[in-house]
Amino acid sequence: MSLNTLKTSWGKLSAIAVLFLGMSYQQALAHAQLKSQLPAEGAAIEQSQAPKVITLDFSEGIELAFSKIKVTNTDGKEITVGKLSLDPVNNTKLLLPLESDLAEGNYLVDWNVVSVDGHKTKGSYQFSVK
Repeated sequence: MSLNTLKTSWGKLSAIAVLFLGMSYQQALAHAQLKSQLPAEGAAIEQSQAPKVITLDFSEGIELAFSKIKVTNTDGKEITVGKLSLDPVNNTKLLLPLESDLAEGNYLVDWNVVSVDGHKTKGSYQFSVK
């Protein structure tokens, strides 16, 4: 094997190694991002169709013990909720049952989660009941 062939092979191998390390580093820095929610952000829901459960679906698994969801109305009053839980078949999905029907108005959903890799993420979104 010539010296040039050896240098080229090592160069290609080094480039591949750097690529894989870079991808691993990006995954290590990833946080749980909110992928979808029910009700949807900005949704205007008929009162007869108001949700009984707030559902948040994240990009990675969630640690239930270190996560919280709070729902408040326009006046800032916290809505009475049941126990937060993980979907039994999908640890990326949080479920928060609402203990009473939602009245007409605007609602704010604030969430704080810790993903299975230990990273904290928080956010909020609004929806309305008409």
